[in-house]
Amino acid sequence: MIKYMSIGLLLLASLSVAQQNNTYQKNSVTNLNNIPLTSPAFKNGEMIPAKYTCDNKTDISPQLIWKNLPKNTKSVALIMDDPDTTRGTFVHWVIYNIPADQMTLPEGIIQAKELPNGGRQGLNGAKSIGYKAPCPPNGIHRYFFKFYALDTVFETNSDLTKDDLLKLMNSHILATGQLMGKYKRLKE
Repeated sequence: MIKYMSIGLLLLASLSVAQQNNTYQKNSVTNLNNIPLTSPAFKNGEMIPAKYTCDNKTDISPQLIWKNLPKNTKSVALIMDDPDTTRGTFVHWVIYNIPADQMTLPEGIIQAKELPNGGRQGLNGAKSIGYKAPCPPNGIHRYFFKFYALDTVFETNSDLTKDDLLKLMNSHILATGQLMGKYKRLKE
């Protein structure tokens, strides 16, 4: 009898843990990609204007706009990358600690570790700070601007990479959003 009670208690405990995991998964999935991220420069899935690419000879970031952050958002972060390179994903931009009351990144963010609003920029795939303009060597590439609403502000003076930031953000992501633009060089 005691043996069957122990098995029964073990099954109940397992069921309780499974229910908690399902609740966590539902909550985290519900919040994925529910932040509208837009740009006046291009629509989702459209071509990025040459002004914001290496064909312009400068690294000018496009304006980005978001809204509807969860109430307990403390900061936001953004990662821009290109998964279409032959050597794996190339990171174009890492930016974090953007104040939660800010609903836009203006065009042409300066290439500096620390921004006037308290935000910070990390290392891109070229090992430099700030926005690295799209510059595909051939064909059309896709550029994903991935947006994260976070329940914390990171206390770090390090030059974070995408991987560093993803590790720090683990368990702090409240909601996400995404904008994708494409680009092909004017002259290949």
